[in-house]
Amino acid sequence: MPTRHDIRNVAIVAHVDHGKTTIVDAMLKQAGAFAAHQHLDDRMMDSNDLEREKGITILAKNTAVKYHPKDGGAPITINIIDTPGHADFGGEVERGLSMVDAVVLLVDASEGPLPQTRFVLRKALQANMPVILCINKTDRPDSRIDEVVNDTYDLFLDLDATEDQIEFPIVYACGRDGIASLTKPEDGTVPADSDSLEPFFSTILEHVPAPTYDDEAPLQAHVTNLDADNFLGRIALLRVEQGELRKGQTVTWIKRDGTQSNVRITELMMTEALTRKPAEVAGPGDICAVAGIPDIMIGETLADPENPIALPLISVDEPAISMTIGTNTSPMVGRGGSGKGADAKSAVKDRKVTARQVKDRLDRELIGNVSLRVLDTERPDAWEVQGRGELALAILVEQMRREGFELTIGKPQVVTQEIDGKTHEPVERMTVDVPEEHMGAVTQLMGVRKGRMDNMSNHGSGWVRMEFVVPSRGLIGFRTEFLTNTRGTGIAHSIHEGHEPWFGQLVTRNNGSLVADRSGSVTPFAMINLQERGVLFTEPGTEVYEGMIVGENSRSDDMDVNITKEKKLTNMRAASADNTENVVPPRKLSLEQSLEFCRDDECVEVTPEAVRIRKVVLDQKERSRTASRAKSAK
Repeated sequence: MPTRHDIRNVAIVAHVDHGKTTIVDAMLKQAGAFAAHQHLDDRMMDSNDLEREKGITILAKNTAVKYHPKDGGAPITINIIDTPGHADFGGEVERGLSMVDAVVLLVDASEGPLPQTRFVLRKALQANMPVILCINKTDRPDSRIDEVVNDTYDLFLDLDATEDQIEFPIVYACGRDGIASLTKPEDGTVPADSDSLEPFFSTILEHVPAPTYDDEAPLQAHVTNLDADNFLGRIALLRVEQGELRKGQTVTWIKRDGTQSNVRITELMMTEALTRKPAEVAGPGDICAVAGIPDIMIGETLADPENPIALPLISVDEPAISMTIGTNTSPMVGRGGSGKGADAKSAVKDRKVTARQVKDRLDRELIGNVSLRVLDTERPDAWEVQGRGELALAILVEQMRREGFELTIGKPQVVTQEIDGKTHEPVERMTVDVPEEHMGAVTQLMGVRKGRMDNMSNHGSGWVRMEFVVPSRGLIGFRTEFLTNTRGTGIAHSIHEGHEPWFGQLVTRNNGSLVADRSGSVTPFAMINLQERGVLFTEPGTEVYEGMIVGENSRSDDMDVNITKEKKLTNMRAASADNTENVVPPRKLSLEQSLEFCRDDECVEVTPEAVRIRKVVLDQKERSRTASRAKSAK
C-alpha cells in the first residue's frame, strides 16, 4: 500500500503531572515553531484557565511540528496529541488515540507507572498501537530508572501486550531542560551525551508508522473533536483516513444515526505549532479542521458523495458517577456575593438563573464531551449529569460558575448496573504512596470504605506503596480525610476497574452538620460560643439563611444553631468586660471539598462568588417532621 513518509501522528500519554505538556513545549521550541522574538509561556498547550490553575490537562489538544532531519532530507510533519493524564477525562484520551498511529508513554523516573499510566496504556494496547517508552525527569534526586523500567515491563505483561508491543524502544529525558538520550544516565542526572531532543525525534520517526492508504479508496474522514470560532461557527477536527479533502468540496456527512446529507466545506485549516492556517487540500493521515457544518458531532464521518462509507463510531467507557445539577433554589438566588447593596443589583443583570439557560448550557457541553450524559429527573429545573468521575463533574460545575450560572448541586452518587439480576456498582483501583508511619491510618481509612488491599511494596526509602480495590462511592469524600490523616504527605490516585456486586452500606462521614436556624449576618460573638461545638465554615459578616450549613458538628447528629446572635449591651460595667477571646479561623471549603462533605439530605449552592452547603429542605420544622416520620416508619 502507498505510504506518506512526510507525516507522523503520535499521542503523548502519561499519568497526571509526569511532564507531557512540558516535553511538548520543548519539542515545539526545538523544532523552530516560534520566532526568536516571541514571548513563550510555560505549558503552552494548557490553554484554558482551569488547566493552568490546577496544573493538569483537561482537554486533548493537537499541535504540529515541522522536523528537519539532520541528514538534510525533506521536512517531516509530526502531529502531536497532548492527552489528559487523569482517568476522569478518559473520553478525551479515547478521542486522541483515534487520531494517531502510535503513542509515547511518558513515565516519571521516580514515581514509576501509576493508575492513569495503566489506564492510557491499556487503551493504546487495545488499539494495537506501537509504544515508545520515555523515562522523564531523570534529574530527580530520588529517581530509580532501572526499577521504573522493570515496573513498566511488568505493566505491559499484566495488560497482555503482544510480543511486538513489549519490544519497545526506551528514551531517557529531562523535559524541562529539553534533553533526551538513548543511553541510560545515572540516577538523579540529566543525560550527558546529548544537549537536545534530537534522539527523541529520531526515535519517533523510526518507530511511529507512517500513514498508509489505498489509492483507489473513496474519501473517508473521521470527526474526532470539536471547536468553535466567532466567525466560522462550529469547527470539526478530523483525521483523513482515505482520499483527499479540499476547500469548497461537496462531501457526504454520515451522522451518528446513519442518515446522510451533502454539505460543502467552506473552510479547511491545518495546524502549525499552536495556530490553525488556511489550507487547500488535506490528504490521507492529515489532521485538519473544517468549517461549514453547523450540527456535526464527534464520531461522525465525511465521505465521498458517490460512494459514502461510514467509519466506526468512537466508543467510550460507561459513566461511573452522577450528580443532580439544577437551578439555584436558595433564598439568596441572584443576589451577588454579599446578598445586598448596589453590587447585588448589577450582579442580577448578568446572572444565569433560569432552567432554560442551565439546560442549554448542559446541551452545549454534550456536543464536545462524549463521556458525559444528561438525563431528565422528576423536576423540570434539575437534571442528572453522569460522568467518569467526581473531578470531571466538578470541573464542569466550576466552568459554569465562572460563566455566571447559579446552580444547586446534589451529592455525587454512583451509577449502578443490573448484571444477572444483581445490582453491581463501579469499583476503583486506588494506588496510595505514604510515609511508613501513616500506613496504619490509611489502612483503617480504606477498611471503613470497604477497600481490600491487593498489593503492597516498600522501596526501602521510607515510603510504602499500597494498592486497594474500593467501591467508587467509598472514595467520595476520601481525599480530604486522607490528606488530613497523612498530614498532607500522602499521594493517592485511582482508576476505574469495572463493576462488582454491591458492597453494602457505607458510612464515611461520622460527624453531623451545624445548621443555621435563621437568616442574618454571622457575628464574632456567636462564632466564639459555637466554635467549641465543631469546625465552622463561615467568617464574620457572611450572610446566612435558615437551613444553610455553617460548620461540622463534633457529634454525629445535626445541630440547629444561631450563628447571628449578637452580644447584649448594657450600661453596667462587667468584671469580664476586658477579657478577649480569639475567633478560630474558619475552614474554607473548595467546590470539590463541599461536594465531598455533602450527605444525602444536603446539597451545594454554587454562585460565581460563593459556594455554600445547605439542607435540601430549608425549613427546620419540616425537617423535624420528616425525621420523626422516618423513625416511626421503622
